[in-house]
Amino acid sequence: MKATIFKNDGKSAGDITLPESVFGVEWNADLVHEVVTGMQANAREGNAHTKDRSEKRGGGRKPWKQKGTGRARHGSRRSPIWVGGGVTFGPRSEKDYSVKINKKARAKAFASTISKKLADNEVVFVENLSLEEPKTSVAKTVFAAIAKGSDHADLANKRNNAALLVLPERNLVTEKSFRNFSNIEVTQAKDVNPVDLLTYKYVVVVEPAKAVEIFEHRVGAAAPKSK
Repeated sequence: MKATIFKNDGKSAGDITLPESVFGVEWNADLVHEVVTGMQANAREGNAHTKDRSEKRGGGRKPWKQKGTGRARHGSRRSPIWVGGGVTFGPRSEKDYSVKINKKARAKAFASTISKKLADNEVVFVENLSLEEPKTSVAKTVFAAIAKGSDHADLANKRNNAALLVLPERNLVTEKSFRNFSNIEVTQAKDVNPVDLLTYKYVVVVEPAKAVEIFEHRVGAAAPKSK
């Protein structure tokens, strides 16, 4: 399995051989859905919080005596049926939404998703961005050239969630150059996950030899050991 590598000017820089263990995995929608929803649940903070009657101020005395007034009996102004009282069965911040995701399932879902991206011609390999200093204008020019050379016009024109830019390691110059792009997210190969891959249409892999090696290690580390 081979793919073309592009230069900054959009011209071909040769080919790269891709491992079947990462880019040749069958699409598994059920597994990907399970992992993605699990990751979204784990990212949920659960900040919504309501006070029950024991947490509300006031209501230390009985509003009126039990009998003889002609009104319904009440024991506290903090009752949920009173305005300003506590809330019954409301959301509580102590609720834990996290779920367990098996390491092998996460790795397989990642391989399945990036394989589907490659099959749909939504993965672009770039030899090296070679940005000497943080410049948004230069980054825009380079991305436009790559989009034209790889025959993906909407890579440069898509307004929302256009591309996930994957680096083999952190590069502050590249991160700062693309920081002003609302439709491009910069991340590292070790941090890419199915949620990121499905959020952005294209995946642009920089220095593919290094990045693919990291992908292969992530998938291989979770694979069952042969006897």
